[in-house]
Amino acid sequence: MKRRIYLFSLLACWYTANALAQKADETYALSDIVARDPCILPDKATNTYYLIASARGTDVTKYGGATVLAYASKDLIHWQSPKPVFTVPKNIWKDVPVEAIWAPELHLYHGKYYLFLTFSTSKLLPEQWPDWHPRVMRASQTLVSDSPTGPYTAFIDHGITPAGLMTLDGTLYEEDGKPYMVYAHEWVQVSNGTIEYMPLKSDLSEAIGEPKVLMRANSSPWVRASSLGQYVTDGPYLYKSKSGKLFMIWSSFSKNGYSVGTYISASGKLQGPWKHDPEMLYSGNGGHGMLFKTFDGSKLLMVIHEPNNGPPAHPKLLEIEDTGETLKVIKEFGK
Repeated sequence: MKRRIYLFSLLACWYTANALAQKADETYALSDIVARDPCILPDKATNTYYLIASARGTDVTKYGGATVLAYASKDLIHWQSPKPVFTVPKNIWKDVPVEAIWAPELHLYHGKYYLFLTFSTSKLLPEQWPDWHPRVMRASQTLVSDSPTGPYTAFIDHGITPAGLMTLDGTLYEEDGKPYMVYAHEWVQVSNGTIEYMPLKSDLSEAIGEPKVLMRANSSPWVRASSLGQYVTDGPYLYKSKSGKLFMIWSSFSKNGYSVGTYISASGKLQGPWKHDPEMLYSGNGGHGMLFKTFDGSKLLMVIHEPNNGPPAHPKLLEIEDTGETLKVIKEFGK
């Protein structure tokens, strides 16, 4: 009897270890991954594409708090099981508990990896409007690591956008050797959302200047106001065209739902002058895009999440044409 129990225990251990090994080696298609606001970094040092997104649902409990996950791929088709690269410490903002993280972006800058991340709390800001969404402390912050998979360390214990501003979706842009954070100023606070930029220290740790407004949401011809009258700005990302013009993709709501547009600086500089492409880049109820090139440079791709509402959102890859004047969707990648 004891021998049978022993053999059974050995078989159970073998089965468990084998199942865990198989799970560790499991691969995913993009359609298997549930994620909003995805970002993909092509890391030439490891010849690997890293897709990062915030953990959803039960994963948050599994990892012990709000967590950023990284999926790795060599071909943009098969993605390895996700690994946690950052879990929010309880005291990251001193006595203000961070309850959620949004829109992680991964950037390689001067030999180090930087995680741009939005932290959201339930701490109310001083001003509140009756019959309106609560205005809370919410801001973007930068964290640093020597590896794309972490560990990541925060420089400071608060957001790097100005105190009192309700901001999100910070991204990195370098112009004339100087780094900037470009971010969205929440429609919840200002009703007509804006996209703004501010200069950063050379190590990206903090801001070193006041923000300037790049655009207001209602200046775009395709943007529609909500039933409450607000205009949304989400997910800015900047890309220098082959023509020298500067393109900024961003998301808001159109007659078709969540959409992506292109904002164009003819000078190729942040100061503009800027104009909107009146045609949406993408209008299929998906968005919050970012752009990157494949390792061989043959394709410019945009990753978005879709759908924005309804069933769970998944990352979606689209091939993009840079015409020199604007950006155009060619087709879905791999189709």
